[in-house]
Amino acid sequence: MWKMLSCGVCTSNVQLSGKVAIVTGANTGIGKETAKDLARRGARVYLACRDMQKGELVASEIQATTGNSQVLVRKLDLADTKSIRAFAEGFLAEEKYLHILINNAGVMMCPYSKTADGFEMHFGVNHLGHFLLTHLLLEKLKESGPSRVVNVSSLAHHLGRIHFHNLHGEKFYSGGLAYCHSKLANILFTKELARRLKGSRVTTYSVHPGTVHSELIRHSTALKWLWQLFFFFIKTPQQGAQTSLYCAVTEGIEGLSGSHFSDCQLAWVSSQAGNETIARRLWDVSCDLLGLPMDW
Repeated sequence: MWKMLSCGVCTSNVQLSGKVAIVTGANTGIGKETAKDLARRGARVYLACRDMQKGELVASEIQATTGNSQVLVRKLDLADTKSIRAFAEGFLAEEKYLHILINNAGVMMCPYSKTADGFEMHFGVNHLGHFLLTHLLLEKLKESGPSRVVNVSSLAHHLGRIHFHNLHGEKFYSGGLAYCHSKLANILFTKELARRLKGSRVTTYSVHPGTVHSELIRHSTALKWLWQLFFFFIKTPQQGAQTSLYCAVTEGIEGLSGSHFSDCQLAWVSSQAGNETIARRLWDVSCDLLGLPMDW
Protein backbone atom coordinates (compact mmCIF):
# COMPACT_ATOMS: atom_id res chain seq x y z
CA MET A 1 0.00 0.00 0.00
CA TRP A 2 2.80 2.43 0.96
CA LYS A 3 4.50 1.81 -2.38
CA MET A 4 1.32 2.55 -4.30
CA LEU A 5 0.60 5.74 -2.36
CA SER A 6 4.13 7.05 -2.94
CA CYS A 7 3.97 6.62 -6.71
CA GLY A 8 3.05 9.42 -9.03
CA VAL A 9 0.86 8.27 -11.91
CA CYS A 10 0.69 9.76 -15.41
CA THR A 11 -3.04 10.43 -15.78
CA SER A 12 -2.86 12.05 -19.21
CA ASN A 13 -5.14 10.52 -21.83
CA VAL A 14 -3.20 12.09 -24.73
CA GLN A 15 -3.23 9.91 -27.83
CA LEU A 16 -0.15 9.74 -30.06
CA SER A 17 -1.47 8.54 -33.40
CA GLY A 18 0.84 9.85 -36.12
CA LYS A 19 3.62 10.60 -33.60
CA VAL A 20 7.06 8.98 -33.63
CA ALA A 21 9.02 8.09 -30.48
CA ILE A 22 12.41 6.60 -29.65
CA VAL A 23 13.10 4.89 -26.31
CA THR A 24 16.68 3.84 -25.57
CA GLY A 25 17.16 0.69 -23.52
CA ALA A 26 13.60 -0.35 -24.30
CA ASN A 27 14.15 -4.11 -24.15
CA THR A 28 13.78 -4.28 -20.37
CA GLY A 29 12.60 -2.53 -17.22
CA ILE A 30 11.45 1.09 -17.28
CA GLY A 31 12.27 1.48 -20.97
CA LYS A 32 10.10 -1.47 -21.94
CA GLU A 33 7.13 -0.17 -19.92
CA THR A 34 7.59 3.34 -21.33
CA ALA A 35 7.63 2.02 -24.90
CA LYS A 36 4.56 -0.13 -24.21
CA ASP A 37 2.56 2.86 -22.94
CA LEU A 38 3.57 5.03 -25.91
CA ALA A 39 2.57 2.21 -28.27
CA ARG A 40 -0.76 1.84 -26.47
CA ARG A 41 -1.36 5.53 -27.18
CA GLY A 42 -0.85 4.86 -30.90
CA ALA A 43 2.69 6.13 -31.44
CA ARG A 44 5.16 4.58 -33.85
CA VAL A 45 7.80 3.47 -31.37
CA TYR A 46 11.45 2.64 -31.98
CA LEU A 47 13.07 0.38 -29.41
CA ALA A 48 16.74 1.41 -29.49
CA CYS A 49 18.51 -1.62 -27.98
CA ARG A 50 21.96 -3.13 -27.72
CA ASP A 51 20.55 -6.66 -27.59
CA MET A 52 18.53 -7.12 -30.79
CA GLN A 53 17.27 -10.59 -29.85
CA LYS A 54 15.74 -9.32 -26.59
CA GLY A 55 14.47 -6.26 -28.43
CA GLU A 56 12.60 -8.32 -31.01
CA LEU A 57 10.96 -10.42 -28.30
CA VAL A 58 9.83 -7.29 -26.47
CA ALA A 59 8.56 -5.69 -29.69
CA SER A 60 6.44 -8.77 -30.40
CA GLU A 61 5.11 -8.71 -26.84
CA ILE A 62 4.22 -5.00 -27.07
CA GLN A 63 2.56 -5.47 -30.45
CA ALA A 64 0.45 -8.32 -29.06
CA THR A 65 -0.44 -6.43 -25.87
CA THR A 66 -1.31 -3.10 -27.47
CA GLY A 67 -2.50 -4.11 -30.93
CA ASN A 68 -0.03 -1.58 -32.37
CA SER A 69 2.09 -3.13 -35.12
CA GLN A 70 4.26 0.01 -35.42
CA VAL A 71 6.82 -1.10 -32.83
CA LEU A 72 10.27 -1.34 -34.39
CA VAL A 73 13.63 -2.50 -33.09
CA ARG A 74 16.92 -0.91 -34.10
CA LYS A 75 20.46 -1.59 -32.90
CA LEU A 76 21.97 1.02 -30.58
CA ASP A 77 25.06 0.50 -28.45
CA LEU A 78 25.61 3.66 -26.41
CA ALA A 79 29.11 2.47 -25.51
CA ASP A 80 30.22 2.96 -29.13
CA THR A 81 29.87 6.28 -30.97
CA LYS A 82 30.00 4.46 -34.31
CA SER A 83 26.87 2.53 -33.32
CA ILE A 84 25.16 5.75 -32.17
CA ARG A 85 25.93 7.46 -35.47
CA ALA A 86 24.78 4.41 -37.45
CA PHE A 87 21.50 4.31 -35.51
CA ALA A 88 20.84 8.02 -36.07
CA GLU A 89 21.75 7.81 -39.75
CA GLY A 90 19.39 4.87 -40.26
CA PHE A 91 16.56 6.54 -38.35
CA LEU A 92 16.89 9.83 -40.23
CA ALA A 93 16.79 7.97 -43.54
CA GLU A 94 13.71 6.05 -42.43
CA GLU A 95 11.55 8.66 -40.69
CA LYS A 96 10.30 12.14 -41.56
CA TYR A 97 9.44 13.03 -37.96
CA LEU A 98 10.54 12.56 -34.36
CA HIS A 99 8.28 13.85 -31.60
CA ILE A 100 9.54 12.09 -28.46
CA LEU A 101 13.09 11.04 -27.56
CA ILE A 102 13.42 9.23 -24.24
CA ASN A 103 17.04 8.79 -23.21
CA ASN A 104 16.37 5.96 -20.78
CA ALA A 105 19.18 3.40 -21.14
CA GLY A 106 21.89 3.27 -18.54
CA VAL A 107 24.54 1.29 -16.70
CA MET A 108 25.06 1.23 -12.94
CA MET A 109 27.93 0.28 -10.65
CA CYS A 110 30.01 -1.38 -13.38
CA PRO A 111 33.46 -2.66 -12.59
CA TYR A 112 35.95 -0.16 -14.03
CA SER A 113 35.85 -0.30 -17.80
CA LYS A 114 35.85 1.99 -20.82
CA THR A 115 33.67 2.40 -23.88
CA ALA A 116 34.88 1.73 -27.42
CA ASP A 117 36.00 5.37 -27.56
CA GLY A 118 37.92 5.31 -24.28
CA PHE A 119 35.33 7.00 -22.03
CA GLU A 120 34.66 5.72 -18.50
CA MET A 121 31.64 3.43 -18.91
CA HIS A 122 29.09 5.31 -16.76
CA PHE A 123 30.01 8.74 -18.08
CA GLY A 124 30.33 7.39 -21.63
CA VAL A 125 27.01 5.51 -21.79
CA ASN A 126 24.74 7.44 -19.43
CA HIS A 127 25.87 10.93 -20.44
CA LEU A 128 28.03 11.14 -23.57
CA GLY A 129 26.11 8.46 -25.50
CA HIS A 130 22.79 10.24 -25.01
CA PHE A 131 24.42 13.65 -25.53
CA LEU A 132 25.63 12.53 -28.97
CA LEU A 133 22.36 10.81 -29.85
CA THR A 134 20.36 13.96 -28.99
CA HIS A 135 22.74 16.09 -31.04
CA LEU A 136 22.33 13.86 -34.08
CA LEU A 137 18.52 13.87 -33.83
CA LEU A 138 17.97 17.48 -32.78
CA GLU A 139 17.23 18.94 -36.21
CA LYS A 140 14.58 16.28 -36.74
CA LEU A 141 13.08 17.11 -33.34
CA LYS A 142 13.02 20.81 -34.25
CA GLU A 143 11.38 20.13 -37.61
CA SER A 144 8.76 17.95 -35.90
CA GLY A 145 7.93 20.39 -33.07
CA PRO A 146 6.32 20.50 -30.68
CA SER A 147 8.60 17.69 -29.52
CA ARG A 148 10.22 16.57 -26.30
CA VAL A 149 13.43 15.07 -24.94
CA VAL A 150 13.23 13.18 -21.63
CA ASN A 151 16.47 12.27 -19.84
CA VAL A 152 16.23 9.60 -17.14
CA SER A 153 18.40 10.66 -14.21
CA SER A 154 18.24 9.63 -10.54
CA LEU A 155 17.97 10.88 -6.97
CA ALA A 156 21.56 9.59 -6.80
CA HIS A 157 22.64 12.78 -8.59
CA HIS A 158 22.74 14.40 -5.12
CA LEU A 159 25.94 12.44 -4.46
CA GLY A 160 27.40 13.33 -7.85
CA ARG A 161 30.19 15.73 -8.75
CA ILE A 162 31.68 16.53 -12.13
CA HIS A 163 35.39 15.95 -11.65
CA PHE A 164 36.65 17.58 -14.83
CA HIS A 165 40.21 16.43 -14.03
CA ASN A 166 39.06 12.81 -13.69
CA LEU A 167 36.12 12.32 -16.06
CA HIS A 168 37.31 8.87 -17.09
CA GLY A 169 38.13 7.58 -13.61
CA GLU A 170 41.81 7.12 -14.27
CA LYS A 171 42.98 8.93 -11.11
CA PHE A 172 40.37 7.47 -8.75
CA TYR A 173 37.28 5.36 -9.28
CA SER A 174 34.19 4.13 -7.45
CA GLY A 175 31.50 2.32 -9.42
CA GLY A 176 28.76 3.67 -7.17
CA LEU A 177 29.95 7.27 -7.32
CA ALA A 178 30.64 7.05 -11.06
CA TYR A 179 26.94 6.28 -11.50
CA CYS A 180 26.01 9.29 -9.34
CA HIS A 181 28.31 11.56 -11.35
CA SER A 182 26.73 10.42 -14.62
CA LYS A 183 23.21 11.04 -13.28
CA LEU A 184 24.25 14.58 -12.28
CA ALA A 185 25.53 15.02 -15.83
CA ASN A 186 22.07 14.03 -17.14
CA ILE A 187 20.44 16.89 -15.21
CA LEU A 188 23.11 19.43 -16.18
CA PHE A 189 22.70 18.42 -19.83
CA THR A 190 18.93 18.80 -19.59
CA LYS A 191 19.17 22.29 -18.12
CA GLU A 192 21.74 23.53 -20.63
CA LEU A 193 19.87 21.97 -23.55
CA ALA A 194 16.67 23.70 -22.42
CA ARG A 195 18.50 27.03 -22.23
CA ARG A 196 19.84 26.63 -25.75
CA LEU A 197 16.46 25.49 -27.11
CA LYS A 198 14.52 28.42 -25.66
CA GLY A 199 12.23 29.80 -28.32
CA SER A 200 12.21 26.57 -30.29
CA ARG A 201 9.39 24.05 -30.13
CA VAL A 202 11.55 21.43 -28.43
CA THR A 203 11.34 21.06 -24.66
CA THR A 204 13.38 18.84 -22.38
CA TYR A 205 13.00 17.34 -18.92
CA SER A 206 15.01 15.15 -16.54
CA VAL A 207 13.34 12.58 -14.30
CA HIS A 208 13.99 10.47 -11.23
CA PRO A 209 11.99 7.27 -11.83
CA GLY A 210 12.15 6.13 -8.22
CA THR A 211 13.79 3.05 -6.78
CA VAL A 212 12.79 0.45 -9.33
CA HIS A 213 13.21 -3.30 -9.57
CA SER A 214 15.14 -3.62 -12.84
CA GLU A 215 18.24 -5.16 -14.41
CA LEU A 216 20.18 -1.96 -13.66
CA ILE A 217 21.46 -3.48 -10.39
CA ARG A 218 22.90 -6.58 -12.07
CA HIS A 219 26.51 -5.58 -11.20
CA SER A 220 25.83 -5.21 -7.46
CA THR A 221 25.29 -8.24 -5.22
CA ALA A 222 24.67 -5.93 -2.24
CA LEU A 223 21.91 -4.04 -4.04
CA LYS A 224 20.29 -7.29 -5.20
CA TRP A 225 20.16 -8.39 -1.55
CA LEU A 226 18.78 -5.03 -0.39
CA TRP A 227 16.17 -5.03 -3.17
CA GLN A 228 14.92 -8.45 -1.96
CA LEU A 229 14.90 -7.32 1.66
CA PHE A 230 12.93 -4.14 0.95
CA PHE A 231 10.93 -5.36 -2.04
CA PHE A 232 7.72 -3.86 -0.63
CA PHE A 233 9.18 -0.36 -1.06
CA ILE A 234 10.60 -0.94 -4.54
CA LYS A 235 8.62 0.25 -7.55
CA THR A 236 7.73 -2.04 -10.41
CA PRO A 237 9.09 -1.01 -13.84
CA GLN A 238 5.57 0.11 -14.78
CA GLN A 239 5.44 2.43 -11.77
CA GLY A 240 8.97 3.60 -12.53
CA ALA A 241 7.96 4.57 -16.07
CA GLN A 242 5.22 6.97 -14.95
CA THR A 243 7.35 10.11 -14.60
CA SER A 244 9.06 9.57 -17.97
CA LEU A 245 5.61 9.24 -19.52
CA TYR A 246 4.31 12.27 -17.65
CA CYS A 247 7.10 14.41 -19.11
CA ALA A 248 6.68 12.89 -22.57
CA VAL A 249 2.94 13.41 -23.01
CA THR A 250 1.39 15.74 -20.42
CA GLU A 251 -0.01 18.91 -21.92
CA GLY A 252 0.83 22.32 -20.47
CA ILE A 253 4.32 21.65 -19.07
CA GLU A 254 6.21 23.29 -21.95
CA GLY A 255 7.02 26.27 -19.72
CA LEU A 256 8.86 23.93 -17.35
CA SER A 257 11.47 22.90 -19.92
CA GLY A 258 14.76 22.12 -18.21
CA SER A 259 13.07 21.10 -14.97
CA HIS A 260 13.54 17.92 -12.97
CA PHE A 261 10.60 15.67 -12.06
CA SER A 262 9.94 12.82 -9.63
CA ASP A 263 6.62 11.05 -9.03
CA CYS A 264 5.07 13.16 -11.80
CA GLN A 265 5.78 16.46 -10.08
CA LEU A 266 8.57 19.00 -9.90
CA ALA A 267 11.48 17.85 -7.74
CA TRP A 268 14.42 19.51 -6.03
CA VAL A 269 17.90 19.11 -7.46
CA SER A 270 21.27 19.48 -5.77
CA SER A 271 23.17 22.77 -5.79
CA GLN A 272 25.62 21.17 -8.23
CA ALA A 273 22.76 20.27 -10.58
CA GLY A 274 21.54 23.86 -10.56
CA ASN A 275 24.94 25.36 -11.30
CA GLU A 276 24.85 27.00 -14.75
CA THR A 277 28.63 27.43 -14.89
CA ILE A 278 29.19 23.70 -14.41
CA ALA A 279 26.44 22.93 -16.94
CA ARG A 280 28.05 25.11 -19.61
CA ARG A 281 31.51 23.74 -18.95
CA LEU A 282 30.22 20.17 -19.11
CA TRP A 283 28.53 20.98 -22.43
CA ASP A 284 31.78 22.34 -23.88
CA VAL A 285 33.87 19.43 -22.59
CA SER A 286 31.32 16.91 -23.92
CA CYS A 287 31.41 18.53 -27.36
CA ASP A 288 35.20 18.47 -27.30
CA LEU A 289 35.33 14.77 -26.36
CA LEU A 290 32.82 13.86 -29.09
CA GLY A 291 34.22 16.18 -31.76
CA LEU A 292 31.02 18.23 -31.97
CA PRO A 293 30.58 21.97 -32.56
CA MET A 294 29.90 23.71 -29.24
CA ASP A 295 27.05 25.86 -30.54
CA TRP A 296 24.62 23.11 -31.61
